[in-house]
Amino acid sequence: MQKVLAPLALSAALLVPALAGAQDTPSAGSAMQDRPAVTFNEVERGVYFGVYGGPSWITNPPADSGPRPFSSGQMAQVELGVDLGERLSLGVFFMGSANRAGAEYVGYSQGAASGDFTMLVPGAVLRARLVGFADSQEVKRTWIYARAGVGYAMFSPKKLLPDSDILVFAGPGVEYYTRLRHFSVGLEVVGNYLASKGAFGFAVAPNIRYAF
Repeated sequence: MQKVLAPLALSAALLVPALAGAQDTPSAGSAMQDRPAVTFNEVERGVYFGVYGGPSWITNPPADSGPRPFSSGQMAQVELGVDLGERLSLGVFFMGSANRAGAEYVGYSQGAASGDFTMLVPGAVLRARLVGFADSQEVKRTWIYARAGVGYAMFSPKKLLPDSDILVFAGPGVEYYTRLRHFSVGLEVVGNYLASKGAFGFAVAPNIRYAF
């Protein structure tokens, strides 16, 4: 009996590893697929937040009497908007500026007040990217754009400039989308016009944007 069982046990010992190996080997039809690689956009576009700031000037500050001296100052602006594809963006902004005018400037106060003034402007803005330049990887990172907006200008002190006005601005700029994907930096020059007061101005505005 032992002589009959011994060959059977040996055969079983040899067959079990072979069967296990056959079960572990995937068939050609069920071969495992590689996990697809995660890809990211080289330039992120969508909802964005932007910050602008720089020097500004008004060539003829609003006034009904007295001198209208050339006035220099500083402006800052925050903007929230959305990119409509590669070339267009729409947004809303809030801008503040402070201008030096000197003691001879009396605005609309008839001499009751004089000197410097500030301006606060909420409004809406449109940006159109006109020409794009690709880098060595064929990604358009540098753009020449035009930006235009309109806002409701409120002045302080009220005794100097009691009435609000409509501010219209427009100008060209250059924008570079960094390799950090979400960030872009730019520089623009804009001309400003206070519609009812007939005052002209301009500003140079470095800026940075973050797209979510």
